Amino acid sequence: MAKTMSLRTVHITRAAVLLALLVAWQYASAPLGITLITGSGVNLILACCAVTCGFAPGLLMALISPFLARMLGIGPTWVFVPFIAAGNLVFALIWRLLSGGKRYTAVRSVIAAIAAAIVKFAVIYIGIVQIAIPLILKPSEKAAETLSAAFSVPQLISALIAGGLAIAVLPIITSKTRV
Repeated sequence: MAKTMSLRTVHITRAAVLLALLVAWQYASAPLGITLITGSGVNLILACCAVTCGFAPGLLMALISPFLARMLGIGPTWVFVPFIAAGNLVFALIWRLLSGGKRYTAVRSVIAAIAAAIVKFAVIYIGIVQIAIPLILKPSEKAAETLSAAFSVPQLISALIAGGLAIAVLPIITSKTRV
């Protein structure tokens, strides 16, 4: 029982540290205005949380991340936030499911990284580029092109960068405390 409580404490503490790191990363990197830097860091933290802390913390962090960023004045318009949250959710979910949790291996993490990036890209692309921009925002053609460009290939690239970083970092930060 004491060991179970100890592991629970480790997971809660790890999730809290990752959440603080997520907020700090968003806040510190946003002024740079480089989506690949901010997005890659956020996606890395989401993958690490999903793999090392379990379903609930990983998915919760994925969902609240874009809302926290927006409340801090970071990120795009509120209209896009639910679609970004959905993309984050599938990213974290796929990382958790495919990386194997206690059966985590390098091969599983490569599969998780690629699958999570592709599915997140698809969710954000369909949600923002195909639905939110033309049907909700209805901006000028030039503005629509600019917004669409920001929420297309750069999303895939930042998710893939995060996947590569997660493959390198997860073996270092994980131990017998995986859930």
